[in-house]
Amino acid sequence: MAVASTASSFQALQPVYPPPKQGSLRWGQLYGNAAEALIAHTASEYKGLILLVTSDTHHAYRMEAALRFFAPELAIHIFPDWETLPYDIFSPHEDIISERLKMLARLPTLQQGILIVPIATLLQRLAPTHYVQSHSLLLKAGVKLDLDSFRQHLDKAGYQQVSQVMQHGEYASRGALVDLFPMGSTLPYRIDLFDDEIDSIRSFSTETQRTADTFKQVELLPAREYPLDEAGIKLFRSNYRQQVDGDLQRSRIYEAVSHGKPPAGIEYYLPLFFENTATLFDYLPAKTLLILEAGIPTAIEQFWQSLAHRYEQRRHDLERPLLLPEKLFLKAELLNSFLREYRCIEVQSFKLEAEGHNYSTAALPSLLLHPRHEQPLFLLLQFLKDLKGRVLFTAESAGRREALMELLSAQNLAVSPVESWQAFIHSTTAMAVTVAPLEQGLWLPDARLAVIPENLLHGVQIQQQRRRKKTTRDADAIVRNLTDLNEGAPVVHEEHGVGRYLGLQRVTAGGIEAEYLLIEYANNDRLYVPVASLHLVSRYTGADPDHAPLHKLGTDHWEKARSKAAEKARDVAAELLDIHARRAAQRGHSFPFDESDYRLFAGAFPFEETPDQALAIENVINDMRSAQPMDRVVCGDVGFGKTEVAMRAAFVAANAGKQVAMIAPTTLLVEQHLNNFRDRFADWPFRIESLSRFKTSKEASKALDALAAGTIDIVIGTHKLLQSDVVFKNLGLVIIDEEHRFGVRDKEQMKKLRANVDMLTMTATPIPRTLNMSLSGLRDLSIIATPPTQRHAIKTFVTEWNKTTIQEACARELARGGQAYVLHNEVKTIGKITAELSELLPNVEVRFAHGQMRERELESLMSDFYHQRFQILVATTIIESGIDVPTANTIIINRADKLGLAQLHQLRGRVGRSHHRAYAYLITPPKKLLTQDAVKRLEAIESLEELGVGFTLATHDLEIRGAGELLGEDQSGQIQEIGFNLYNDLLERAVKALKSGKIPDLDPRTHSRTTVELGAPALIPDDYLADVHSRLILYKRIASAAHQAALDELRVEMIDRFGLLPEPVKTLFSVTRVKLVAQALGVRKLDMNTKGGRIIFDTKPNIDPLKVIQLIQKRPWMFKLDGQDKLRFEVELATVQEREEWVVKLMGDLGVN
Repeated sequence: MAVASTASSFQALQPVYPPPKQGSLRWGQLYGNAAEALIAHTASEYKGLILLVTSDTHHAYRMEAALRFFAPELAIHIFPDWETLPYDIFSPHEDIISERLKMLARLPTLQQGILIVPIATLLQRLAPTHYVQSHSLLLKAGVKLDLDSFRQHLDKAGYQQVSQVMQHGEYASRGALVDLFPMGSTLPYRIDLFDDEIDSIRSFSTETQRTADTFKQVELLPAREYPLDEAGIKLFRSNYRQQVDGDLQRSRIYEAVSHGKPPAGIEYYLPLFFENTATLFDYLPAKTLLILEAGIPTAIEQFWQSLAHRYEQRRHDLERPLLLPEKLFLKAELLNSFLREYRCIEVQSFKLEAEGHNYSTAALPSLLLHPRHEQPLFLLLQFLKDLKGRVLFTAESAGRREALMELLSAQNLAVSPVESWQAFIHSTTAMAVTVAPLEQGLWLPDARLAVIPENLLHGVQIQQQRRRKKTTRDADAIVRNLTDLNEGAPVVHEEHGVGRYLGLQRVTAGGIEAEYLLIEYANNDRLYVPVASLHLVSRYTGADPDHAPLHKLGTDHWEKARSKAAEKARDVAAELLDIHARRAAQRGHSFPFDESDYRLFAGAFPFEETPDQALAIENVINDMRSAQPMDRVVCGDVGFGKTEVAMRAAFVAANAGKQVAMIAPTTLLVEQHLNNFRDRFADWPFRIESLSRFKTSKEASKALDALAAGTIDIVIGTHKLLQSDVVFKNLGLVIIDEEHRFGVRDKEQMKKLRANVDMLTMTATPIPRTLNMSLSGLRDLSIIATPPTQRHAIKTFVTEWNKTTIQEACARELARGGQAYVLHNEVKTIGKITAELSELLPNVEVRFAHGQMRERELESLMSDFYHQRFQILVATTIIESGIDVPTANTIIINRADKLGLAQLHQLRGRVGRSHHRAYAYLITPPKKLLTQDAVKRLEAIESLEELGVGFTLATHDLEIRGAGELLGEDQSGQIQEIGFNLYNDLLERAVKALKSGKIPDLDPRTHSRTTVELGAPALIPDDYLADVHSRLILYKRIASAAHQAALDELRVEMIDRFGLLPEPVKTLFSVTRVKLVAQALGVRKLDMNTKGGRIIFDTKPNIDPLKVIQLIQKRPWMFKLDGQDKLRFEVELATVQEREEWVVKLMGDLGVN
């Protein structure tokens, strides 16, 4: 068939327009995805914007995906919903507000493209058009800016002042620097002022706080959809008094807004901030064409019914009196009057009997595959025979595409892969296949053209597309650093023991101001630690904070505890080294590495790697290329990209001709990994199979034979892979997913493998024992702590069972087109809970799942949930390592107090896998009935809402369970006494000493602790960095810097983040630099001022005695020896810099060459 005839035959979907000026028209007989194909065609030729109104949010996203397939070159936007329920007590997420404001600002100027809006969002009343324009601001480099009035503008525009900018709508001001994350912007900016002029505008990373690119200008939109300046508050108060009944004294809303502090859910009082509200129609450009999906009138009716019900339910709350529904949303009659102002098209799938235009499309017949039939695809073959035209098959991913091509070629159907719809239309290929997210397909009988999605053959949609569109964390640093330190928390000082941290304090001594960390010990004794010695202080982890020991100052209790632990550490170090030596002696396999193949494979990864992920991949590949067996743990939160790390490792092994075994804890997870691996390896000639209970015994024995023969390259299975009848021909790599889910016996089996094959373990929450071993350097650890962009933290609530809360949580999720999990871990009563929920949520399908169900039944139920065939799944903890369901973003966990921390974290990680804000409700009995341990677990998980906390949770777990059990139980006592960090430190020192053939010396008194004074304040002033917590972390980082390069890096970072260094901070860097040099020489103390100073040496300093004698002989007026260990000097040095340079040179002269 000629190309021209194919392209022209697509004229079957030519748009027919309504009459000009407020005309309306109906399009009918648009079956399957024909409506999206026609709308895409219309949008590419129409000279104006198209507003596409859908019946709900779920449809909006489905249509967006199909439209992008038919017209990838078009600008397609969705105007986002608030994702809250009417009269909700939550406010929308900042990113949603940002997206909405960006859209409202751009909308009037859009010349072409499609704006998709769900009907409930279109009914909302909005801020008037002048609000966004009048509250926006354009900042340009080189233009004058008054900092005080700019800060006031930001406050009034709703930006929130914070100490460190992390998300939309925040700003931080430090001296001449202003950090700011404008609404509608993808990047935060750092504005650097020189006097009262903008010197530069640079983007920066929220993770590292370091700057990147320079920009000439940046547009600032308001941070809220309502004004909170004086005029806005005044108008709100006046409107509130006129329009809202009730006692003003009792209204928390009125009081909060009067004080300029809007409460959560204030968006449902938005009309009170304005004289008049607007609607989305007021923002539309003049020539907008409206297209309404089928079912809009019904959707409006249902929306108003549920709105009236919520109004009735909540209007009696005296503290939160409500506005009438019609003040917030448009009634159907009013909406229709707006629609009549535009040219408008209504779309129907069925044939129109009355006026309108019917298109010649048809619904595809049943094409289902019948596996037991001698010709499984007989329905498809019959359809193709009758069609006598061209067909495009669509699959949901590259892996599915390959599987579909195999299936079709087995029936002698030759299909060629094509890149896109456009490529197919402009080609002459009779049968092609492409990757596309279509669900219903398309049939144009007159044009003899059909688009057949794969799910019409299988009867299910195989996979949902996951929507996803910064620096890295050092494993030890997270535990050792003083981040997450609150006043009253236990800390360990290496020389004085465990005390309580009481904050930072300024003290002036000898006329010099300095900042100290204050620690309280037993009997209210206090110790002031100079900030330069913060490397001696670390967080205490070991027992939970309430049971941490408090040591007495000035007694030998701490000394004894420390020595005992040091002895223990020495024994453990010897044992560790023995294991290490045994592993090192066993030659592993050094995998040959094909750079060009690997680059091709890595290049097919559809997302941008996060820095943590890239580092983990690099570490894994380096381990595999070395001759020693790899034993690495990759710890990363659920959904942070651990699977890709495993796939890269599997590729390197399989490409080198070795077999790979991946072990997962559940059958469902095995199936998901199998699909993901087949997708990712679709373009490579590797055979990937699974071994699990889903296989018939015949299939399983065939797979086992193939493994032994070496014809399977990658096998994915449950613990079945550890059984003795599984024989590999050439096993090179074992990947273990979710290690903490396996029992002791399985782990023993894994240990046996460990000695001679490469092991890669993936976990979201490493169990404490693993964590101990990783941190002690016995197993290598990679942390992936950077979330992929477009993921929000999970809002977590701890609450008692309350029907209204549960009803609301589910309704909020369903209103935005999502699904919810309800976790109930008791098979006996799971049916009863399901029935209760069905009563609470009429018209919503609720089903349950548990581990005692038949495997097939369970799989089909999970598959139905995945494909959104029902909305609420009540389940036991079997979902803990279940399949990804990106549309499920609410989880309710009943009796959360009975679950462990790792388990709670895993379960909570089931939600929040897309760009929507996720909610987790931990339901518990009243607090007084809970054990102290359970309360601590729940507090830990509630406090750590942000993403990437799997690792921090494991350290919390260390605290709660009492750490220990590294290589036996008798350790926990030692760790509890001196804290995990210090114990780890002692262990590391012992390992280092034994490795280099020395006897470990773990007595702190023999380790020189150098103190340096340069006669000037060395601190970070409040006016340079006001946030105490940030100051504390920086003090710790400066004191712990191990060499000059690390110090220089810190200096650059501080200038970048906070502006030029004031003198006291420069002095702090000078003191630290001198300390590094002095420490290497064995100097115990160095004091200097403008007139001179003294150096006190250790018992065995690293200096040349002859040089000291020569120095005194040459310049007796300047240098004098005072006793055996002190060198005094008199020299006039006015500035700190002069003293620093002079003394560094002096120490250089004295050192042993």
